[in-house]
Order: sequence, then C-alpha cells, then structure tokens
Amino acid sequence: MTYSYDDLYAFSKSILQAIGCPEKDATLASDVLLSADLRGIDSHGIARLAGYVRLYEKGRINPTPQVKLVHETPSTGVVDGDLGLGLVAGPAAMKIAIQKAKEVGSGWVSVKNSNHYGIAGFHTMMALEHDCIGISMTNASPLVAPTFSKERMLGTNPISVAIPAGLEPAFVADMATTTAANGKLEILQRKKADTPYGWVQDKEGNVTTDAYGVQQGGALLPLGGDREHGSHKGYILGSIVDIFSAVLSGANYGPWVPPFVAFLEPDPNPVGQGIGHFFGAMRIDGFRPAEEFKSHMDNWIRRFRNAVPINPEIPVVIPGDPEREMENERRKAGIPLLDPVINDLKGLSEKYQVPFPG
Repeated sequence: MTYSYDDLYAFSKSILQAIGCPEKDATLASDVLLSADLRGIDSHGIARLAGYVRLYEKGRINPTPQVKLVHETPSTGVVDGDLGLGLVAGPAAMKIAIQKAKEVGSGWVSVKNSNHYGIAGFHTMMALEHDCIGISMTNASPLVAPTFSKERMLGTNPISVAIPAGLEPAFVADMATTTAANGKLEILQRKKADTPYGWVQDKEGNVTTDAYGVQQGGALLPLGGDREHGSHKGYILGSIVDIFSAVLSGANYGPWVPPFVAFLEPDPNPVGQGIGHFFGAMRIDGFRPAEEFKSHMDNWIRRFRNAVPINPEIPVVIPGDPEREMENERRKAGIPLLDPVINDLKGLSEKYQVPFPG
C-alpha cells in the first residue's frame, strides 16, 4: 500500500512523542526518518521506527537527551549524545560543524554516546545551503566480516559527501562500505527473496544467498564481496569510518558497537559510550570563490551526465540523481510500504494508542 508523506510523518512524530520525546526532537527525528523514504532508501525510513521504539523499551534510548558539546577547539569538537536518538544528535553535531566552518573555514565534529542516525545523506545535505561541502559517517551494528575473516567486526559504516553546485542539483553521495546495507537484507526477508551473490557469507565464511544468513551466524561482506573483487578496499573504508566515528570520539568501536538489530545484544564489556558519528563541513570560499566553484561544479556535472552511455536507454547519472527523482515522485504519488512494515506500524499504533493512517 501507498501512504502520503504527511500522514507517515504525523504518525512517526506522534509515536516518538508517545515514548517521551519532546515535540521539537520528535519533529526533527521524523524529518530525518521520512527523508529516507522520500529518497527511496526504504531500509532506513519509517520501517526503522519500530526498531527505535524497541531500543527505548529496552532502556537503550534516552527520549529526553541533553545533547552537548563536551570538548572543542576552534575547528573541532566532540558531542555527547546522552544516549538519545542519533536522529537528534546527528543534526545537532552537524550544525556545530557548519558553524565552525563559517568561523574558521572548516569544522569537524565527532559524536559519542549516540544511536542509529538515519541516512548519512540527510546530515551532509544540511551543509549545502551554507555554501559548504558536507561530510558524514557513522559506525553501526557489528555485522560485517573483514576480508579473510568469518567474525563479525564492523558495521555497514556509511559515508556521505554533499557538494553544492550552481544551476545543477547538488552532488550527493551516500553509500555503505559494504556490498549492501543490512536494511536491504530486511527488505528481502520481508519479500521472502534471496540476496544477490556476494552480499553475505555464512558462519563458515562461505558465500550464501540466504537473506537470513547473518542472523544464522554469518556476516555481511565488505564492498567488493571478495578479495578478487576488492573487498579489502571496502574493509579499509569501513575501518576508517569506525576509527573516525568512535576511536576519535570515545564511542564504542568494532565488535563492541551496541547493535540496532534485534538478534544481537550489546557487549557486556563496552570500550566506549554508545555508537559514534563523524561530521565535517568545509566552506567553499576557503578554497576559491563560491560562485566560481559552483559554476565549475555545474560544468563537471553536465559533462559526466553526458558521458557516452553503454546502453542509450540507460543514461549516466550523478550521485544524488536517482534519490532526487524518487523524492519528486513520492511527494506526488506517496510512499509505498510492504505489508510486514505496515503490520509493525499498526502494532505500534495499538500499543501506544496512536491512530495509523488509512
């Protein structure tokens, strides 16, 4: 079934308020959550709402956090998320990075004691309206095996970079450092479908197409899938995200990251606080005049978009193009939800006495 953005947004906000989030935080968190659905990243949208509520019910999310800057220099800082929603701590930290960029040219902020922060691209796009380049990354549930290992050590650990342009839409990269995000597995599970080859290995380290392979003791694979296809590079990228997000901030890292998924429990001997994020903002005019840069970005985008395609019916796209087109479509036609997601949301509706749309 398909639901309007406004209806799902209102439902998300009401559920978050029902678990104790202040209206301001519930509004912001719903902005972040529904931005994923609009952009076609269904694995990180309202389908995750039940997961956040589950963590709250387990005492792992503080609905009324006092997010604060606990250490800083003119260009850097560390934010303590107070075990709140990453959907709230993330934008707060990105705002600090942008402000520092305005003051000294660039701002770099790491976050500890947080939770899952939604899609990485939401945070980087905050920088665009300030003529800044935005950078965002986060560590996540330990579901990924390093190359040559069968042990789960890293998260899907996404990286996003948003770069403003002039007349052209912004360049917005938002990608996991694995062949697929865990949320994509959850979608396949709901559809009762197998995974493509190269996404998952079983508990013995053999490649499998079973969408439940990770839950059965296996692991997600780094970007590349196997050594011959460059999985060591995905492993390296995921490691960089983990170190920047957590070793730098004081959050948990590697296998100690408290998991979002229901089939894992937090390590009883943590090495830090919560999960970690990392944000950056760089003022364009710290390098060259902003309008000059954006004019050349327009030129870059147009030239790449007009690269000769292999198949004339499949044009070359720029990072951010598919998501932008999807957002335009879904704002008009609505957001489709799978039946298992609808059932989860109806369960929340009954439990917290919040009417579900439709």
